[in-house]
Amino acid sequence: MARIAGVDLPREKRMDVALTYIYGIGHPSAQRILHAAEVAPEIRVKDLTEDQVNRLRRVIEGDYRIEGDLKRQVSMNVKRLMDIGCYRGLRHRRGLPVRGQRTSTNARTRKGPRRTVGVKRSAKASPTGKA
Repeated sequence: MARIAGVDLPREKRMDVALTYIYGIGHPSAQRILHAAEVAPEIRVKDLTEDQVNRLRRVIEGDYRIEGDLKRQVSMNVKRLMDIGCYRGLRHRRGLPVRGQRTSTNARTRKGPRRTVGVKRSAKASPTGKA
């Protein structure tokens, strides 16, 4: 089991796919990392030598911001937007879509499940018709 950047990579996957299990590394980054570390993309994680794992670790730690550092940077960027009170920051604060999407319909991912608004009846108009 190869453990890189605090993430256990799945043993049966090819290296170019397995690296994408690390937060902050997608397919293009995985290809660049493998090229820089001189590891074949089609090799399986279980077939890696200790030397190859160490080269991958060195390349990733040296050139890429991943996992906790990247999550911290993203959350600090959002917090900065909210603190300066810009439009995008206000949208983040209210939990609404930030990038211009419509909100009259859809937007359920950001707004959460629908909250049904009930109709309140007055004391005069009771359901039985008697006052």
